[in-house]
Amino acid sequence: MNKTLLSASALALALAFSPLATAPALAAAPMAKTQAPGFYRIMLGGFEVTALNDGFFDLPVDKLLKQPAEKTDAALAKYFQKVPVETSVNAFLINTGSKLVLVDTGTGGKAAASAGVLLANLAAAGYKPEQIDEICITHNHGDHLGGLTTKDGTAVFPNATVHLGKADADADSAKATLAPYVAAKKVAPIEADGEVVPGIRSWATHGHTAGHTSYVVESQGQKLIITGDLIHVAAVQMDDPSVTISFDADSSAAAAQRDKVFKAAAADGTIIAAAHLQFPGMGRLRANGSGWTYVPVNYTRMR
Repeated sequence: MNKTLLSASALALALAFSPLATAPALAAAPMAKTQAPGFYRIMLGGFEVTALNDGFFDLPVDKLLKQPAEKTDAALAKYFQKVPVETSVNAFLINTGSKLVLVDTGTGGKAAASAGVLLANLAAAGYKPEQIDEICITHNHGDHLGGLTTKDGTAVFPNATVHLGKADADADSAKATLAPYVAAKKVAPIEADGEVVPGIRSWATHGHTAGHTSYVVESQGQKLIITGDLIHVAAVQMDDPSVTISFDADSSAAAAQRDKVFKAAAADGTIIAAAHLQFPGMGRLRANGSGWTYVPVNYTRMR
């Protein structure tokens, strides 16, 4: 018993003078205040699809959506949101096994300070810009094709051919961004629906812009539709798809295209991937009255 008491006393004395006794509480450590790298992967049949985040915009959607501001506020509150809505800017990289295809390129750091990190996330995902073979642009807006070039006009993806709807390719607002690719004879305007590379085809969804294009990715019976800007504010437009946004060149056509694509996706459980759904921006749709229930992809480990 004496030996036990002596051992206990010695242990207590050792602990009292150990570094652990004077170490600060772990909770006092500085906060990291950083997020994990913005990429997320799923397998689609034999293809690997990587969602890449370019950052976000804080959008005053009460002013942008074409409905009374109070209706927007009420719709957002239902999902514990309020204006401005932090809105993701997403792009998607498809590795088909023989091609690396990037759908949209983000802002290139030419818009809000909170966006422009696509290249950093591409690197974190294990790829370099020069590895990209094909680029599919959904439409001619700066947060989708802005990342094609640096701020001084140099091509960011020197080995890639750029595909986009002909009406958008011909727009004056796209010419400066496309210039280095035009000079290299690496722009392929899309004039009709068809295969871009094996397993990826274009689907005209004009309305948001005159050349807005969605892309259908299919492998081993599994399908994904990359929808560009068919939707901007899920908390509002899933419940009421008739609500449009001032960014649309043709609001009626944009709403009709959303209806067409969403019905097709919901019919067979096809995954949709969208630029402005919250990252990773991928999920499935289920009809809910006149609207939609959006079910984000389940987080899964890569096998």
